[in-house]
Amino acid sequence: MRAIVVTEPGAPDVLRIREVADPEPAEGDVLVRVEAFGLNHAETYFRSGKWPGPAILGIECAGTVQVDRTGTLAPGTPVVAFMGGMGRTRNGAYAELVAVPATNVVPVSTSLPWTDLVAVPEVYSTAWSALHANLALRAGETLLVRGATSAVGRAAVDIAVDLGATVIGTTRSAARVASLRELGADRVLIDDGRLAEQVGELGLTVDAVLDLVGNSVLRDSLHVVRPRGRVCQVGFLGGLAPIDGFDPIADLPTGVQLTFFGSFVLGTEHFPLADVPVAELVARAEAGVYRARPGRVFRFEEVAEAHRLIEANELDGKAVVAVR
Repeated sequence: MRAIVVTEPGAPDVLRIREVADPEPAEGDVLVRVEAFGLNHAETYFRSGKWPGPAILGIECAGTVQVDRTGTLAPGTPVVAFMGGMGRTRNGAYAELVAVPATNVVPVSTSLPWTDLVAVPEVYSTAWSALHANLALRAGETLLVRGATSAVGRAAVDIAVDLGATVIGTTRSAARVASLRELGADRVLIDDGRLAEQVGELGLTVDAVLDLVGNSVLRDSLHVVRPRGRVCQVGFLGGLAPIDGFDPIADLPTGVQLTFFGSFVLGTEHFPLADVPVAELVARAEAGVYRARPGRVFRFEEVAEAHRLIEANELDGKAVVAVR
């Protein structure tokens, strides 16, 4: 099969198309013929060597079942597959075939084209889990999404608006304000690293913050929310450096709840995909309730260029790849 391989840790051009052996599904695995896969910022860390990873990256795909070693899904069944160690501890979806734990494969019935479909499951499942399980967001509350033009950020805006929350989106680029307004954000703030100050000056009350920027702004995010508000960190768009001298006594306001959600847990014993309404998320995207169309579709041969654009923060929304 053809696969995009990390030939050595480094810049995007280390990603090369190679002919490699087809994966052999182990007991409990499903072999999926990949029609499209998504690209994620975390994969730039694996490619560069900042995080250890396999030769073939890719945490998500859409395609059809070739072999199901559990005997549950018939060959040809359309599915989405995400996480389960793909692209982290085992070879992932940057390929024509991928072996995935059955716990991380979901059959789907939809008219969405493959490249639209693959823009939904991982990012919307991540956003849904963080908003519902971590932040317990309710209709009528105000949510601030920090890093709202990222793929997960846009999904969070979509889900929160549909839930009936008031949404404040943030971006570092004035050119992206309009797109967040179109998505349904009630207000958009330009993130200068001092959002707590902006929120205070505007007299806004924020019940919950979904922070995709991460460690570089976490202290500020903790002071954006009201007393007894909630903050959930999901991403590291601002870099991987730890928070220098973080001290909960000094930095964590009394009563403010801080949690973290990492999508790599999806499909594990304590975070089963059965707890996430994946089929409903896909159906809402198909119906147009969620504006889940990819920001840009790349060809298989363009993955290195896509990585360059992701690292330069030049993509608005989800980047996906059509395999054929």
